[in-house]
Amino acid sequence: MPVLSANLGFPRMGANRELKRQVEAYWSGKVDVSALLKTAHELRKNHWILQKNVLGLDIVPSNDFSFYDHVLDNAFTVGAIPKRYRDVFIKANDDLLPSALEGDLLSTYFAMARGFQQLSSEGSELPVIDLEAMEMKKWFDTNYHYIVPEFDSTQQFKLTSNKFLEEYKQAKSLGIETRPVLIGPVSFLLLGKASPNSPAGFEPIQLLDRLLPVYEEIIKHLAEAGACSIQLDEPCLVLDLDPKMAQSYNVAYSCLSVAAKKSSAEPIKIHLTTYFGDITPNLSFVLPHLPIDSLHIDLVREPQQFETILSAAAKHPTIQLSIGIINGRNIWKSDLCAAFDKVKKAVEVLGADRVIIAPSCSLLHTPHSLDAETELNPEIKDWLSFSVEKIKEIVLLTKAANNGIDCIKDELEANQRSIQARRTSPKTHNPAVQERLGSITHDMMHRRSTFDKRWEKQQEVFKLPRFPTTTIGSFPQTSEVRKARAAFKRGDISQEKYNEFINEEIKKCIQLQEKNDLDVLVHGEFERTDMVEFFGEHLEGYTFTKNGWVQSYGSRCVKPPIIFGDVYRPKPITVEVAKYTQSLTKKPVKGMLTVTMLQWSFVRDDQHNKLTTQQLALAIRDEVSDLEAAGINVIQIDEPALREGLPLRHSKWQEYLNWAVDCFLLASCSVADTKQIHTHMCYSDFYDIIDAIIRMDADVITIENSRSNLKFLRGDSFTYPNEIGPGIYDIHSPRIPLHEEMEHRLEEMLKRLKRNSVWVNPDCGLKTRKWNEVDLALKNMTDVAKKFRSKSC
Repeated sequence: MPVLSANLGFPRMGANRELKRQVEAYWSGKVDVSALLKTAHELRKNHWILQKNVLGLDIVPSNDFSFYDHVLDNAFTVGAIPKRYRDVFIKANDDLLPSALEGDLLSTYFAMARGFQQLSSEGSELPVIDLEAMEMKKWFDTNYHYIVPEFDSTQQFKLTSNKFLEEYKQAKSLGIETRPVLIGPVSFLLLGKASPNSPAGFEPIQLLDRLLPVYEEIIKHLAEAGACSIQLDEPCLVLDLDPKMAQSYNVAYSCLSVAAKKSSAEPIKIHLTTYFGDITPNLSFVLPHLPIDSLHIDLVREPQQFETILSAAAKHPTIQLSIGIINGRNIWKSDLCAAFDKVKKAVEVLGADRVIIAPSCSLLHTPHSLDAETELNPEIKDWLSFSVEKIKEIVLLTKAANNGIDCIKDELEANQRSIQARRTSPKTHNPAVQERLGSITHDMMHRRSTFDKRWEKQQEVFKLPRFPTTTIGSFPQTSEVRKARAAFKRGDISQEKYNEFINEEIKKCIQLQEKNDLDVLVHGEFERTDMVEFFGEHLEGYTFTKNGWVQSYGSRCVKPPIIFGDVYRPKPITVEVAKYTQSLTKKPVKGMLTVTMLQWSFVRDDQHNKLTTQQLALAIRDEVSDLEAAGINVIQIDEPALREGLPLRHSKWQEYLNWAVDCFLLASCSVADTKQIHTHMCYSDFYDIIDAIIRMDADVITIENSRSNLKFLRGDSFTYPNEIGPGIYDIHSPRIPLHEEMEHRLEEMLKRLKRNSVWVNPDCGLKTRKWNEVDLALKNMTDVAKKFRSKSC
């Protein structure tokens, strides 16, 4: 049997974001469920045909498609639907296995992801149904967000959706054999959380024995449909795991192996997949104990694990090794010569029939194809590889492994020319930027005074009330805003007309904030397509795609800029907009900046991330200084990705946190004591890096805390020395937060925080919301702040 080529997952949205548009049309009532399902059906078909018939992959995934999130899909499949959603939506015969996510089940699914609110038809202010969304969290160290499964000690699992089966059958009807993908049972439980009513000491992994029969049933259904293999993703194997977890993996895969063998005459093969890190510290969990048929490892993020795992695999002649040698998370063209060296070594040790060539992880994290990038600089475009191109690289390497490297001689020579051209291009290096890096001193990373002294001076300047109110930055990006931006980019309207339009939107935004009596205002960010893309467009060293969209969460897509060279700021970026906005009001207006551009860009891979981040920090430092000189007294420097960039192994945390926090300080510490520095973070576990967050020394931090149900404040000894605004309501849901729930959250905050240090604000920016939702939500929020101000100390 020859070396095989495989993919672990394909981008879901479509080449032109067809799924995004149809899902959002369904949410708004513009299309019905049949239209949504038809779009999904066509996208899956097109993606399978592209991978198998056009590009020539041997192993194509199925069940990697999702309407919102694959972890939510997995929860839905095994019946991990919290009772509050089930009670509202699922009223039909609960014993029936649905044919797909449709009807009441689809409503339940989206309510879990986004929340649901049904207002009374009789005009009452209280809704008839009011369901908050489930917690959302970053998927390991990526900018993809997943819905956190929720379990309690009485949890019972049951096969609730056969999406995995229907999608396998759909591909099979096209003549395409696929490998269905699910989250492995152990990682699924480890990625979840205990529900609030769970008894002390309960951990979701204790539910493994109850969960496994559902996985056995899944294997049985797939085997009966003719499936040859199943991909079970166990990314938690790259984390620091308690040695006791080895028993959980052993129990799980021994059980599933038995199910696979008795499911049909030809046992279904189990492909265990890891990614994002090194599994060698947990290798004993897998080899030699687990009865699996193949193992996937990520050799892009952790190439040093190759020799150890190759040696271990050689001792187990029935196991195939899938080597992830094409980067599934970044967009640079692979060095095919270097990659082929690993392929050749694997074949020498294991034999061709035991080697599979694959991307490092699912291609969910990269754009669809370079075909639409007609406006990219040709030199830079030649350095890039998106999902389609990555599959072509995998197929080329597989062809060379099976037929000899000479059969791809022309493609290999072209690849090496591209690699060398990028390495030597003057576009990638700027001597002035390198020289400035050498001028960074320790003193540049400290404010002039300690926070207590700054606080006294800032109180005299701002005279803010207790529980000051603010928002995180962005306001609704309506269709009118997007149309005006598109018209300007096409040249249909002039810069002057576009500026007039943006200024009117800013004026409307200020008026709404003043009407609702917020204390520190924002301009709304209407001129910004995306917080990272906007700044990248004004910095040298960046380039931008036309259609390089990547899913962030649900229907939300981002178009990460590409850092290809040394970064610097040629001229001020936000100063004029900030000055104009401040002229509209007597209240303080925040200058809005972001430092998180490393994690939310496709970053260069030819130097350490620390150096790139230092360059970004110096660019932001220049902007901060210009805002200060222009009379802007409050400056927010967002850093939501600080936790996201944290290495997955604890042993590497401190090195990263040292330089990451230093870069924030480098960006923010040039201002006078009377200037108030804000920062914002969201959708990660921050409590375990609280010391690093404190060292950032921002005067005010706003942080997501509502969607995760106050998790950030749950630590027994939680303290925060400066001012803090834990989010008081979830902005990713269309529901309007009620007074009572915000009052409850604020009361809980005050059990752990000093009364005169708490700000009142939403979880995150309001970009994805509608104006009427924002108006009502902010009114409720400021009403709550005023109520607490009136209470005695």
